Amino acid sequence: MQLWLAITLIIVALLAGAAIGFYAARQYMMKYLKENPPINEQMLRMMMAQMGRKPSEKQVKQMMNQMNKTQK
Repeated sequence: MQLWLAITLIIVALLAGAAIGFYAARQYMMKYLKENPPINEQMLRMMMAQMGRKPSEKQVKQMMNQMNKTQK
């Protein structure tokens, strides 16, 4: 096998692997986010209401800020 053909095949294989890996990771993340959506302010209000609390806007903002800090 010639050297240029071997180098070309390696480059093509790397590009194909990167494209397939990107597509698979994208599909996985889309499926994960669909099954487990991130928590927003409305969901936080519903959770607190289910616990028997009526949260003020200040409490909701504080909890959202706290959750965003822990995610970073």
